[in-house]
Amino acid sequence: MSDFFKKGFLLGLGVAVTGKEKLEQKLQTLVDKGELTQDQAKNMLHEFTEKGELKTEEWNARSQEQMQELAKDLGLVTKDDIKKLESRMAELEAKLDEKA
Repeated sequence: MSDFFKKGFLLGLGVAVTGKEKLEQKLQTLVDKGELTQDQAKNMLHEFTEKGELKTEEWNARSQEQMQELAKDLGLVTKDDIKKLESRMAELEAKLDEKA
């Protein structure tokens, strides 16, 4: 499953890099034609990059939620479950030590 997500992430990353390169080329073409100034092109690229980063953060959050739901559906133990058990064990050990 991890390999599947890794490949999906790398595919998305490749698409993003290719898209950014294409956008840079298109903006440069518009600058060369005089339809945009260099500053306008930089601002547009910056805006698209920011939007892409926001979408990436959203995608990561959604992916994390889906993975947690999948783990729960499969009955897998999460880190939070382990921490809760460790905490309970520490409490029980402390109580046993008090009685001994």
